[in-house]
Amino acid sequence: MARIKSSTLVSGLTAAAIVVVAVLAAQAAGSAPDQPPQARPSTSAVKSPSTKPTPKTYPLPVASGTGRRVVYSVSAKRIWLVGDAEKVDRTYAVVAGNVAPSVGIHRVFSRRASGIGGDGAQVEHVVLFATTDGINVGFSAATDGSLAKPDPSKQTAAIRETRLDGTALWQIATIGSTVFVVK
Repeated sequence: MARIKSSTLVSGLTAAAIVVVAVLAAQAAGSAPDQPPQARPSTSAVKSPSTKPTPKTYPLPVASGTGRRVVYSVSAKRIWLVGDAEKVDRTYAVVAGNVAPSVGIHRVFSRRASGIGGDGAQVEHVVLFATTDGINVGFSAATDGSLAKPDPSKQTAAIRETRLDGTALWQIATIGSTVFVVK
């Protein structure tokens, strides 16, 4: 008789547990929204102009050279890093100074891991590729991550990029590499 009572007790407890779980599930389902909430962007996430856009969004300019190269559009203020097989590995917006390089093919003639920009900012991944009116033109990233617009009262030839983009350009733009400038 003790056996029947203990099995009845176990069955009763199991049934009660199933009922409790079912009630809790029904309550949870009733309080859940019909649509999942939209994800909110993190306030700590900084949106970079280098978010990998598709080539359809920012296609490589026509007549911008061939082979592994950096393509810089003066009017679009945009860079394309072109790797093997004419594949755009990365494209991103930049902030350009008021001294522009001439349109055409240029070669990287100097690189510095760090230094001080013409505007006095601490910079890294400095890649010089042109000279305009005696002023060296090049790419760099401010170490504080800023992309401030240049002072219009000063002649500056820095083409500023984010630190992440600067690191990517540094990998492809070695001494003698091609920088193709388009209007």
